[in-house]
Amino acid sequence: MKVPADFGVDDAALISITIPNDLRCVKEPEARIMEELKRCGYQDDAIFAIKLAFEEAVTNAIKHGNCNDRSKKVYLRYYVDPQRVVFMVRDEGRGFRPDQVPDPTADENLERPCGRGLMLMQSYMTKVRYSPVGNEVWLLKENVSGG
Repeated sequence: MKVPADFGVDDAALISITIPNDLRCVKEPEARIMEELKRCGYQDDAIFAIKLAFEEAVTNAIKHGNCNDRSKKVYLRYYVDPQRVVFMVRDEGRGFRPDQVPDPTADENLERPCGRGLMLMQSYMTKVRYSPVGNEVWLLKENVSGG
């Protein structure tokens, strides 16, 4: 899937990284993205929100999408400028249907751990889009301070 048209970024501008299916391997790309956000003038609260959404997307890919299978990979693409950050996380799993994930705020689900990461991504990011298969998520955060 290419970057969604309403994200305002040309697909060719994105940086691509492939990492092993291991949470430890995401630290370096995450640090690189966070440094770019600082250089582009993002406020601390925006950086916190972006980092949290990024971590949730990668954790979901590793644990749920790839089922902790170390033979699989996670594919990352990202773009940062003073107006927006866009990133994509794709796993090698079967995918899922976001609309079928139980609402974590419903009384009957308050004790269940599922769905909280998706809710956080929706809350913290400007836009979230899933591929039709559900094994790829695109996230956009617009920089309200404008850099």
